[in-house]
Amino acid sequence: MGKTSLIRRYATGKFDRSTLSTIGVDFETKKVVVDDTEILLNIWDFAGEKKFRQLIPSYVSGASGALVLYDLTNRESLEDLYDWIKVITSVPNSPKTKILIEAKIDLEDQREIKREDAKKFFEKHKFQGEIIGVSSKTGENVESVFEALGREILKTSLKKCVNCGKFYPLELKFCQYCGQRTLDKST
Repeated sequence: MGKTSLIRRYATGKFDRSTLSTIGVDFETKKVVVDDTEILLNIWDFAGEKKFRQLIPSYVSGASGALVLYDLTNRESLEDLYDWIKVITSVPNSPKTKILIEAKIDLEDQREIKREDAKKFFEKHKFQGEIIGVSSKTGENVESVFEALGREILKTSLKKCVNCGKFYPLELKFCQYCGQRTLDKST
């Protein structure tokens, strides 16, 4: 569908036509700068095959965000997202941020998914922002996807330490960078 190509394009800046399907789970790390704030993204790439989906809940629990992708040239890919959303939302501490991505915009002439259908899915499952069209092949909007993810994570999942000024997860009682206790009096 294009998940691995998108992540590799973002992490390396390259598109490889011969990218193999992910088996199980793959992982990339990259920094993104959003509104003058640097965020380290740990990006998990899950295999699309149903036999690997049992692995996903243990990785998704506690994640700050989820990029959910469909291939505009493959009608089944949008239908497949219902299963993915079920998995993502069924875990404790499910991601607060969900971004919907329309992949392969360079193949618009082969579109099988109506924009209205994607919009209905977007609204039904309360995604943040807007549907972002990307092309891993040309690189169009690849950086924008991860900037949007970082921006939403900043809003929903991180807080700024008053001591060192770095952002850390809301659920932590201490800043992971300097050890300063949070200002939340209830903890």
